[in-house]
Amino acid sequence: MANNIKEQEDILSKLNIQQLNPMQEEAISVIEKTANTIILSPTGTGKTLAFLLPLLETLDPNIDEVQALILVPTRELAIQIEQVVRNMGTGYKVNAVYGGRPMSKDKIEIKHNPSILIGTPGLILDHFNSDRFSKESIETLVLDEFDKSLEIGFEDEMAGILSELPNIKKRILTSATQGVEIPSFVKLDNPVLIDYLEKEVGSKLAIKIVLSTSKDKLPRLLELLQYLGNQPGIIFCNFRDSIEEVSSLLEKNKIGHSCFSGGMEQKDRERSLIKFRNGTSQILIATDLAARGIDIPELKYIIHYELPYSLEEFTHRNGRTARVNAKGTAYVLKWENERLPEFIKDSGDMDISKKAAPMKQFWETLFISGGRKDKISKGDIAGLFFKQGNINKDQLGEIELKQDCAFVAVPVSIAHQLVEKLNNSRLKKKKVRITIL
Repeated sequence: MANNIKEQEDILSKLNIQQLNPMQEEAISVIEKTANTIILSPTGTGKTLAFLLPLLETLDPNIDEVQALILVPTRELAIQIEQVVRNMGTGYKVNAVYGGRPMSKDKIEIKHNPSILIGTPGLILDHFNSDRFSKESIETLVLDEFDKSLEIGFEDEMAGILSELPNIKKRILTSATQGVEIPSFVKLDNPVLIDYLEKEVGSKLAIKIVLSTSKDKLPRLLELLQYLGNQPGIIFCNFRDSIEEVSSLLEKNKIGHSCFSGGMEQKDRERSLIKFRNGTSQILIATDLAARGIDIPELKYIIHYELPYSLEEFTHRNGRTARVNAKGTAYVLKWENERLPEFIKDSGDMDISKKAAPMKQFWETLFISGGRKDKISKGDIAGLFFKQGNINKDQLGEIELKQDCAFVAVPVSIAHQLVEKLNNSRLKKKKVRITIL
């Protein structure tokens, strides 16, 4: 049963959103009136909110069963959407299920049926096959970044899930890629297409070529980072080995960074993103996994350390900068004997000899061993740091609250003394450990 159901106006106010963008307004209007909708819009343009707001209107607060199912290709996207719903303060229960954590956690969380269930196709199908909840009330289906789910190889799982959903009344598909064939099992009859891909692409993104005279591009990468003053950005690599090489380079030169790839444990991937979002890490070194759908702040630049294999991946990588109304630059690092793909125009080598003043790390991340299941809120955490930690508002950075833990950004200069002061403090009824992450 849902509690304290909020109107759209209240939700937007809670999210500090003054106005929806044209894509969101059109999507909401279409989804409300249409059975089948496809939203095509670049990464970072607010597709999540565009489908969540009308989805909420389909929910019945008197039904104590799963009513909406959101399928996503990656764990990160599942976590992100769950967080957005929680931040909206909808009054409806939401849960995300994904790999990389004990199944027992999922079972406990979905025992009390959420109204909205989010998950990767493999995990959702597992829960379906084990009959852990009724599917009869699921009337809204969202396939978010559906092309990526197909690309990863989730087609069979998705077909299996959809075959067990007899009562779907509304289907919403989203993508940041043009021209993807939709399988027949989706049953997407006469969909309304909302296409903002062409409308958002253009002059706001600058693409610049940086030449390396050596096949080993690491020295040139360091020059580029020194030219940029190591402001927050993403360095894209194609291989995990390359990520390790770049990470060693940044470590030697004392440039704060995090790594992000499919080969990492889920917990480590999640923490890398947390540290990047809150400013502890200045740079994220990532494979293309980071180009799709995950919640990363607006960036002034990205670097293609290794060239992308396709136009789609090039577009998705670039979508991490120059989003919505902002400008951004994509730097393509190219060995002089390397041939550029057709989709990248050779603009000639740019001059990066001038060095910018390096950005010093300001934030450090603290780990707290208590979370939502302990009835701890962000307000409780802020109160602890203000009252017992004796810090002011400017010294408290981003707080990220998870089911069983939390993360807080504080200035590097006072991180150790805050740990000494606050470790083994009580939050609500729980005694929590506080350590530097």
